[in-house]
Amino acid sequence: MDGLPISVLVIGCGNMGASHAKAYEQHPGFAICGLVSRGISKKELNETLIADYPLFADYQAALEATKPDAVCISTYPDTHEAIALKALEVGCHLFVEKPLATTVEGCNRIIEVAKNMGKQVVVGYILRHHPTWIKFIATAHQLGKPLVMRMNLNQQSQGYMWEVHKNLMQSLSPIVDCGVHYLDVMCQMTQAKPVSVSAIGVRLSADVPVDNYNYGQLQIRFDDGSVGWYEAGWGPMMSETAFFIKDVIGPKGSASIISEEGLYNDGSDEIERHTKSNTIRWHHSSMNEKNEFNKADDFIRFEDDPSHQQLCNNEQDFFYRAIQDRLNLEQHLNDAVNSLQIVLACDQAVRLQKTISL
Repeated sequence: MDGLPISVLVIGCGNMGASHAKAYEQHPGFAICGLVSRGISKKELNETLIADYPLFADYQAALEATKPDAVCISTYPDTHEAIALKALEVGCHLFVEKPLATTVEGCNRIIEVAKNMGKQVVVGYILRHHPTWIKFIATAHQLGKPLVMRMNLNQQSQGYMWEVHKNLMQSLSPIVDCGVHYLDVMCQMTQAKPVSVSAIGVRLSADVPVDNYNYGQLQIRFDDGSVGWYEAGWGPMMSETAFFIKDVIGPKGSASIISEEGLYNDGSDEIERHTKSNTIRWHHSSMNEKNEFNKADDFIRFEDDPSHQQLCNNEQDFFYRAIQDRLNLEQHLNDAVNSLQIVLACDQAVRLQKTISL
């Protein structure tokens, strides 16, 4: 960019779009050139940022008017592909909130066009930038094989967040939208090939489209014998009991992300709590001749647990380096497509009520 900041057009100004916009403002290598949303969120974001960025209701008009170097796409998932392809057409690098698209074919189209255009594509997998989760995955590698992975994120959503969830469920179920994060983690933990998935799902509200469901649970098997399950439910009816479970178990012990501050007792729909995870409890299974544990559990504490905003800052710093240093993103994109392919197979398993081979 010849020493100049990378101009970025922010498309989508809700929770994630606002967080990414704040990250761009704090990064010396980026300069926001416009905000795009269909509703009033762009105006509200301008006010929050105490800024006067150009505002647009139409992303194509915004692309033409601002001619950005890059775009940040944080709209509803069923719009990602069309916006991404249009932005690539006019020569932009892409930061796209997960999932990259709602189909594997759509992901591959974006990746192919970006490759042909020589543009970088980064997908927003926020947990890959979280020090606690990085250590959690590294600890799993020391537990032996096979692994058992237990994870969930249920949200007792109300008010604004229930409106967000209802809009998301126009195109995706919770296990697809959120599951890409945790299937990505499971694949990193096992470093093995997934072989089959099964899943269940239930529609618990008349506000949910008749062809979708707001509670789901998936199960996955890997070729090394490891297994995992993930559960996600959205809505005012959801229980907040054990809404944040993050466990991995192997022959040599187990590791769990826990809160010593009661963070997971309530407030399940608060976005800050979804990434707040400052302690790993590492249990060791080795015993002496009396079947007593040889070692007490370790508590690995992270005093500087990053906020959700700091994690978004980390993501955008990675995006900047990807552009400036021409990072090889092939594995990054392969992993993004792989995790989406798995959760889409899980969604199919719900609808067909049978196990799907991968």
